[in-house]
Amino acid sequence: MPGPPCEGFPLSFSSSQTSSSSSSSSAYASALAPFGWDEAWEAEFAPYTGQGLVPGRVVRVDRGQCDVMTADGIVHADTAFVTPHDPLRVICTGDWAVVETAGNPRYVKTYLPRRTAFVRSTSSKRSEGQILAANVDHAVIAVSLAVELDLGRIERFLALAWESGAQPLVVLTKADLVPDPVTLAHLVQDVETTAPGVDVLTVSSHTGEGTDVLAAVVAGGTSVLLGVSGAGKSTLANALLGDDVMAVQATRDADGKGRHTTTTRNLLALPGGGVLIDTPGLRGVGLWDAGTGVGQVFSEIEEYAADCRFHDCAHEAEPGCAVLAAVDSGELPERRLESYRKLLRENQRIVAKTDARLRNEIRRDWRIKSAEGRANYAAKRTGRY
Repeated sequence: MPGPPCEGFPLSFSSSQTSSSSSSSSAYASALAPFGWDEAWEAEFAPYTGQGLVPGRVVRVDRGQCDVMTADGIVHADTAFVTPHDPLRVICTGDWAVVETAGNPRYVKTYLPRRTAFVRSTSSKRSEGQILAANVDHAVIAVSLAVELDLGRIERFLALAWESGAQPLVVLTKADLVPDPVTLAHLVQDVETTAPGVDVLTVSSHTGEGTDVLAAVVAGGTSVLLGVSGAGKSTLANALLGDDVMAVQATRDADGKGRHTTTTRNLLALPGGGVLIDTPGLRGVGLWDAGTGVGQVFSEIEEYAADCRFHDCAHEAEPGCAVLAAVDSGELPERRLESYRKLLRENQRIVAKTDARLRNEIRRDWRIKSAEGRANYAAKRTGRY
């Protein structure tokens, strides 16, 4: 992901600053460690020491303002310096901000380079990416068992999670609504097949089942909670936080969908250590330059593809296609291959909108296929008459 938008911010040092920097660093370490501050972040911030600036974790962003947790508590700061035209470089929840120590208003001057960033495409026609959270260790994907599983949507979330650099985790919520253990086991198996290399947990905020295990997994790091409306994210967040911090609304019985309980992205400290970023329910889960993530979600297909006769095999009807052979033998579910093709095509379209070279390649391939189609049609007509 891109670094901070204010890389040209002037830096200066003096010998008098050096003696005070160690005491400041220790203060930051003790106060900000619960929010993810470590030696690596301290090293990134070092050039700003002694310039009337302090580090802090962005806990909320809202219309040109943000709340930043500093060593002295929450600071309400202006984001004018970190709101560039590029939407992927706008400051977001989870960023480590560099904030003025004084002033009214106080400004965020820049933010430290991101380690990870969770990005999706916007629903607008302008082909823009939207950054949801930064510096995330775990992407917790909440999926409700109160409605029929949408495996394709889970694959989308997983692709974005892998692409972000975070470790995905699928949490099946409302497990108490599936009392039959055999049925529950089948549902878990379906999701595990959909999410190779990813842990799948079943939880129930109503009975407490699985919440201790989940709390242990996310303790000490930064986790972002993702899912559609009605997935039980706010209830799950309250279970992890040990208090009714997030408002909870009922879902519709007909389709299990709910209204957006959470309307902004908030970063909250967990009692067992670490922080949780709760996000609004996502209606759209569009990919954004997530080719690597798609490959990881469908890692078994890419393993089969390594044995295809042609290195550029599209797994459509080519001779010697190991992927199609796996489908024919029953080793690979056909649904997985169809979903893989769909996400690859979608991702290619998104990338092509911002990559002129790729866009031209796609148009060239389309012209070739169109010409071949016309030639085949003409040959059939000639043979017919």
